[in-house]
Amino acid sequence: MYPNDHQPAHVHVLKAGGKIKFDISRLDDIQVITVVGMKDKEAFTAFKLVQEHQKFLLSKWEEIHG
Repeated sequence: MYPNDHQPAHVHVLKAGGKIKFDISRLDDIQVITVVGMKDKEAFTAFKLVQEHQKFLLSKWEEIHG
């Protein structure tokens, strides 16, 4: 998360030159916004991590962005 970021609530996941951005604004409905330079397996792993921690990530987004 970036402190001066925009809505919707989202997270960026970076790995070895690749990146993926997820919309986490709706509980239990995570959406992929963009994927750049990331293999499908890596993207799926990132999705599972975000899914497991979505409530925590969303609470941090709200703490940072109000």
